Amino acid sequence: MEQKLNLTQEWDKTFPLSKEVSHKKVTFHNRYGITLAADMYIPLHAQPPFAALAVSGPFGAVKEQSSGLYAQHMAERGFLTIAFDPSFTGESGGEPRRMASPDINTEDFLAAVDFLSVQDNVDPERIGIIGICGFGGMAVNAAAIDPRIKATVASTMYDMSKVNAEGYFKSEDTPQQRMEKRRAMARQRTEDYKAGTYQRAGGVIDPLPDDAPWFVKEYHDYYKTERGYHERSGNSNDGWNVIGCQSFLNQPLLAFANEIENPVLLIHGEKAHSRYFSEYAFERMTGVKVEGESKTVGNKHLLIIPGATHVDLYDDQKGVIPYDRIEQFFAENLK
Repeated sequence: MEQKLNLTQEWDKTFPLSKEVSHKKVTFHNRYGITLAADMYIPLHAQPPFAALAVSGPFGAVKEQSSGLYAQHMAERGFLTIAFDPSFTGESGGEPRRMASPDINTEDFLAAVDFLSVQDNVDPERIGIIGICGFGGMAVNAAAIDPRIKATVASTMYDMSKVNAEGYFKSEDTPQQRMEKRRAMARQRTEDYKAGTYQRAGGVIDPLPDDAPWFVKEYHDYYKTERGYHERSGNSNDGWNVIGCQSFLNQPLLAFANEIENPVLLIHGEKAHSRYFSEYAFERMTGVKVEGESKTVGNKHLLIIPGATHVDLYDDQKGVIPYDRIEQFFAENLK
């Protein structure tokens, strides 16, 4: 039975409502019994049965931010879409709050496919997914598990298992450094249990120190300003629980990416600090190593956006999100 959620009915997104779609709140449950909240966007100028898309991300964001924006744009182009809050976040269920799991968060995508598959106005043979940032890695993992997902887009992808286990650019990639992370998590678990609560790690740092890396400044410009701030977003506020990402240390998300049969489109900015995650995913899927170039091998595509950074693909501020290419990709592969 689905949990009753307290859903906000007023429009509270970081982007305006399009006149070309209808919008409503929906809920569905995953196989762990967690009820998920989503915004459904239905095209007004197309006829069912629709091809459908489930969208989520970035990691630590909510559906009122980037995922909702992508979902609405794709609905304008004729797809029925849902943008959902992952388990333990936003308006979705799950306790304690602000936890993450490579298994449960991958399952969230599969549950979205369950939901879309039984909608009267959706063709269950034409369902795809879009994962943004950290949920790009979850989307690729979902595609490796579930062949019902006929096509997958991962935009400005993070592999959350890789970054937790190795640090950025393998800066913490020794057994000793990983063991210290495990010890720190273990100590925190004990303290949390004593306190009866979970210590939060903090969202995007605010105010910014003068020596903050440029990509942290980018995150601040999105999550901490009117451009992208949302009250339910962990990144905009107090972040994940300190132990929230513990299980990512030992569970590589892309272990079976090479076995994905259906099409995948990876999109990344040329100047993004995170570009190597998409390049790594492309290499895992195809066996072909690339650096800074667009490439197609079979039905796997890597699209590098010239001059774009990581956060440029969060919203429409720079106008570089390749919606036309995304539409083309899904139109070709959700026939």
